[in-house]
Amino acid sequence: MSTTPITVSIQFVEQAHYAQWLPHWLSYQVFYKVELSEEITLKTWARFFDEKEPVYCAVAMEGEKVLGFVHYLFHRSTWAESDFCYLEDLFVSPDIRGRHVGKQLIEFVNQQAKQRDCARLYWHTQETNLRGQRLYNWVAEKPGVIEYRMAL
Repeated sequence: MSTTPITVSIQFVEQAHYAQWLPHWLSYQVFYKVELSEEITLKTWARFFDEKEPVYCAVAMEGEKVLGFVHYLFHRSTWAESDFCYLEDLFVSPDIRGRHVGKQLIEFVNQQAKQRDCARLYWHTQETNLRGQRLYNWVAEKPGVIEYRMAL
């Protein structure tokens, strides 16, 4: 597997990308050992195109091929006057990992957050996602936060 960085086009997702985005979305769920319903997937997809929703998707393109995606959203915070940007999902096709595509997707979100004058860009990952953490440790700081969840 090559580790030579490649430059891709990062762009907002388009309706025509669905057939290529979906397999990546399903692979992302396998990685995180979740199985989201088709209804959730379709609702998520629809949110990317709803102007009232603060949820966005960008894709990494090599020509006409989708190589990965990033999902992010903007939200208010009690810790700042301006919004925070939460990078919720990041996925790059396994055959091109280590070639800086994930970094380019993060940089795209970083630019979107700066354009919105956000106070912070942040994300979570699993403790076992060691490969992803190598990238995250390179581009960001780890604040030592522990997440707790309560089923509703």
